Amino acid sequence: MKDRMTIGELYMPAMELETREEADAYFEKLVERCIRGGKTREEAEKIERSNLGYFAGYYSHETRQRVERLFSCAHPVFGSIDDNGPPTATEAFRAGLERGEKLR
Repeated sequence: MKDRMTIGELYMPAMELETREEADAYFEKLVERCIRGGKTREEAEKIERSNLGYFAGYYSHETRQRVERLFSCAHPVFGSIDDNGPPTATEAFRAGLERGEKLR
């Protein structure tokens, strides 16, 4: 993986993966790239799982569920779709407001 990539270039391919083997290989590439940026392996794995979980939230519930399963990740705001179900529009809106208030 190149050092300079857009978020879409990094995570869109992961949304298409179907097997654990594919996911493991792709995850390793993401982690290696993050380590090259100065993170420890532990930090890189945490960052990449969070990013994958977040990015999957822009896709269908089915895609999000598959990505969370394949990459052992969860959405950093809403948690696992298996545990919590998909957020309602109201829940998503409120979460956005709350995070925005915290960043003020």
